[in-house]
Amino acid sequence: MFIKNKRYRRGAQMVLPPALLTLGGCSNNGLYLLKPEGLISHTFYHYFILDVVIMLLIIVPTTLLTIWAMWRYRKGGKGSYDPAWSHSNAIEAIVWGIPLVTVGVLSYLSVKAIYDVNPYNPGVIAKAQKVDGGDSVEVDVIATDWRWLFIYPQQHIASVNQLVVPVGTPVKFRLTSTSVVNDFLIPQLVGMIDVMPGMRTKQALVADKAGTYIGFSADYSGAGLSWMHFQTKAVSAAQFAQWVKSTQQSPQHLSYAGFNRFAKPYIAVGGDQQTFGKVQPGLFDYVIGEVMHGKVWRTPMAMTENMVNYMQKQRAEQKAGDY
Repeated sequence: MFIKNKRYRRGAQMVLPPALLTLGGCSNNGLYLLKPEGLISHTFYHYFILDVVIMLLIIVPTTLLTIWAMWRYRKGGKGSYDPAWSHSNAIEAIVWGIPLVTVGVLSYLSVKAIYDVNPYNPGVIAKAQKVDGGDSVEVDVIATDWRWLFIYPQQHIASVNQLVVPVGTPVKFRLTSTSVVNDFLIPQLVGMIDVMPGMRTKQALVADKAGTYIGFSADYSGAGLSWMHFQTKAVSAAQFAQWVKSTQQSPQHLSYAGFNRFAKPYIAVGGDQQTFGKVQPGLFDYVIGEVMHGKVWRTPMAMTENMVNYMQKQRAEQKAGDY
């Protein structure tokens, strides 16, 4: 230690180690919200920075003025005492005017942000499409206990726990759940939205940069939630076309009956992935209809009583092709 005073050095030795331990959670690898890589996430980040700067323009001067006033008008300070003082137009203008202007600015930015990132019709994506043209990719998302199924209705394929999207192309999602509410979130590409049983919600994104991004459920949905994450791959248009072609060669097909087996609660440790080369048309709407009419995929009690044994059973069924 470079502190010569023994008393201060002892205090530093007591305080610094716990402080350094708390900084262990500040790894850059987890700061997804501060590393946007998509059009929607960049927009979120832009408005976030604006809000922080505007609030700091109030907080910092207010803090400094408070310290200045306490110092100037302390006992023995240079501030003069005026018992007859009761009002100041300048102070009234500052106290009421600045908050009113701030609220007005923040209100304008909030409304603009809502229209820019509105999940059902994001303004920033609509503007980009108007300038660049081009088609979009449609993806139907079904959250089960505890996996994510991504259906590409235009290509008639599906993947489990892996979302593949072309860079620079708008991707439009329809989302639903088989059981309870989940939250669909890819922090570096798009914000969180509820995925609800028997209902359809929408979301959209554009990936600006090729890469692999983490996605996961951000709402508690039972014992397997901690493994309910998925891999999002942003690739070039050519690589996306190649992936579609490769996936279409998969011998596994997903029908309505097959989905009823697939949707049974499943412990997806490590984000188990698989693909389906053919998906029965209208599966997304079929799932919504089934849930609305009371269909339930129950969680076996044995699954939560002995999860290790149940995972072994799952793997055996998977090898046998029983989906």
